Amino acid sequence: MLKELKALKSHGQQAVINLRTQLVSPRFRGRPVISPVITVEEIKELAALCPVHAIDGKSGAMDLGKCVFCRECEFMKPGRIRFTNDYRIAVNDRKALIIKPGEDHPLRPDATLVRKEIRKTFKGSLKLRQVSAGGDNSCEMELGACGNVNFDMGRYGIEFVASPRHADGIVITGPVSVNMVKALELTWEAVPDPKIIILTGSDAISGGIFETSPAIDRTFTENHHIDLFVPGNPAHPLTFINGVLDMLGIK
Repeated sequence: MLKELKALKSHGQQAVINLRTQLVSPRFRGRPVISPVITVEEIKELAALCPVHAIDGKSGAMDLGKCVFCRECEFMKPGRIRFTNDYRIAVNDRKALIIKPGEDHPLRPDATLVRKEIRKTFKGSLKLRQVSAGGDNSCEMELGACGNVNFDMGRYGIEFVASPRHADGIVITGPVSVNMVKALELTWEAVPDPKIIILTGSDAISGGIFETSPAIDRTFTENHHIDLFVPGNPAHPLTFINGVLDMLGIK
C-alpha cells in the first residue's frame, strides 16, 4: 500500500482542473490563421499541395471540415499560414469552418442556431452513443479519452452509453462507409426524441481523404440536421468537450 501511495504522489495532479482554459503544447495543430497578404500564386501552390483540397485555389480560404491538419501548407509557406494551438474550434454552422485570409477570431457555436430543446433538455445531463461509420479508430480513441481521469467530461453529466435507446443523440466518426449507412440509420431511429447529431473529425464532416471514394455514402449526413461539427484529424478531447459545453450553454 505504501508503494502505491508513493507512486500516486509521484504522478502528481492527473485531472485537468479547468477544461475551458487548459493550455496545450505550442506544437498543437489547432485553428489556422492565413495571412491577408498571401498572393494569388502562393494560393495556387498551396491548393495544389493540399491532399484533401481543403484550400480554395481562388480565395485561399481553408475548410477545416476537410483539413487533416498535416501542416504541409504551413511548412511550404511559413508566414502565410500558421496553425495556432487554439483547440476550441467546434461549431454548429458548417460555413463557419471556412477560414478566410486575414481572419483571426475564435470559433464557437452560434447560440442563435442551437435548437431550444437542446439546452432545455440536455444541459444537466447528456448521454451519447458513439458510432464508428468506417472510422480508423483515431477519433474513436480520442472520444474514449474524454471520459478518462484526465478530462472526465462526466463531471458535466456528459457520457457515452452502450445503447442508442439510452442515448440523447449520436456522435459519428468516420467517413460513413456504404456498409454502415443502414446501421447508422437504425441507430438514429432507436434514439428517442429530442435527439442530436454530432460529427467528429474531418472524415465524418466531409469524408476527408475518402471524399471521392465509391466506398462511402454521405446521404445520412446530407439528409439529417447536424447539431455540432467537431473538426480535427483526430479531434482532440478538449475540442470535443468544449464544443459540447458551448452547444449546451454550460459556462
